[in-house]
Amino acid sequence: MAKPQNRYVCQECGAAHPRWQGRCEACGAWNSIVEELPRETSPRGLDAGKGKALAFSRLDGAAPQIPRRVSGIVEFDRVCGGGLVPASAVLVGGDPGIGKSTLLLQVIARLAGEARVAYISGEEAIDQVRMRAARMGLTSAPVELAAATSIRDILTSLDVPEGPEVVVIDSIQTMYVDTLDSAPGTVAQVRAAAQELIRAAKRRGSIVLLVGHVTKEGQIAGPRVLEHMVDTVLYFEGERGHQFRILRAVKNRFGPTDEIGVFEMTDRGLMEIGNPSALFLSERERAVSGSAVFAGMEGTRPMLVEIQALLAPSSLATPRRAVVGWDSARLAMVLAVLEARCGLALIGRDVYLNVAGGLRIAEPAADLAVAAALASSHMDMPVAADTVVFGEIGLSGEVRPVNHMDQRLKEAAKLGFSHAIVPPRPRKGGRARQGAALGVGGMRLTEVGRLHELLALFEGGEAGLADNRDSARRAPSRV
Repeated sequence: MAKPQNRYVCQECGAAHPRWQGRCEACGAWNSIVEELPRETSPRGLDAGKGKALAFSRLDGAAPQIPRRVSGIVEFDRVCGGGLVPASAVLVGGDPGIGKSTLLLQVIARLAGEARVAYISGEEAIDQVRMRAARMGLTSAPVELAAATSIRDILTSLDVPEGPEVVVIDSIQTMYVDTLDSAPGTVAQVRAAAQELIRAAKRRGSIVLLVGHVTKEGQIAGPRVLEHMVDTVLYFEGERGHQFRILRAVKNRFGPTDEIGVFEMTDRGLMEIGNPSALFLSERERAVSGSAVFAGMEGTRPMLVEIQALLAPSSLATPRRAVVGWDSARLAMVLAVLEARCGLALIGRDVYLNVAGGLRIAEPAADLAVAAALASSHMDMPVAADTVVFGEIGLSGEVRPVNHMDQRLKEAAKLGFSHAIVPPRPRKGGRARQGAALGVGGMRLTEVGRLHELLALFEGGEAGLADNRDSARRAPSRV
């Protein structure tokens, strides 16, 4: 049999090349190709007659209800769809130091009261894990600790009659399979290590929680197939300058993929936030131009956040467009609509946009709140402190309805807001006239169908939009 030849594999996309080269032709990454020795395989094809026949079932067969393991951390259980499912694999990714290990240590410490749990670290010594547990007050939890990187040793320790039912592997990039000659963290090692751990979890009915490193682009390091292999992929997000952390599901075979969990980093670990809206608005300054409150939806949870905008004269040939927490391409679209459809003179102005609290917003319903913040900064007229704004903006300047309007308004009314600027809502027999109306919880609604109607509210000080209207300066000319 011919000796297997070395191959060269891209660590970003997993593409194989016959020889080393500086740039991967598949994904375009530079200096990502590493030499690997493939496994020895039989040169002959598989014989179909030598296998074992499969036992097929029907869709209408009885499926037992699998109970979930609830950790008791409400925000974590919400993102997982109500708890952890037995015989599943969960991958948690995030920036270094964001709190992945802290979160999973708290999760298994809660689960230790009703299940056998183990924490296997490939990056820290056992004493270092104990120091973190002591700081968070978790030393009394019956968690089994181990420091190991060999998949063979880990499987031997787990595959016993009284083995743990929930296992944390921190991290998958440090694990290695001794049948491969490549270094830990390479595409082949990460794929093989994850495959062995997932196969063991499915066979034993246990739960494996994998910690994954991320690249500088924010994607989980290693082959993309790793995210396809696991059942659930969670991203732990947050800004270094803020104490808030967001746990977001991007894949979940057993639950929704649009839920988020909100935590606050403290000296005793991560504390879950039951009412994120009140927390995100706690430090909001009133009667300041360039600020608007957006009533958004994160999964099934309504959430209110503050959107801040600042327009300043620019001395550059190309003005700056700095965005934090929102899509920069969508900001460019809103600015173009304001200039082309509403006549706002924004050319030659630097634009800075920020979502307060470190939260990242992805839904188009924030368009109208962004436009209100930009108009408020441009006209130097503050939005009233009791007003929330939401709606999607089209390229022709129309304001389109969004989903879950009643839930957004209920959350705003619960937090003391009494006025909302919203898109026109369809009524029986046609669309209702635009203007003021009463909404959920007695809130006063101002329905705007075109973007220039929002600017008219600023200019006329109508519907209680602007605070201190008597002392506010008149808006500069829009042409």
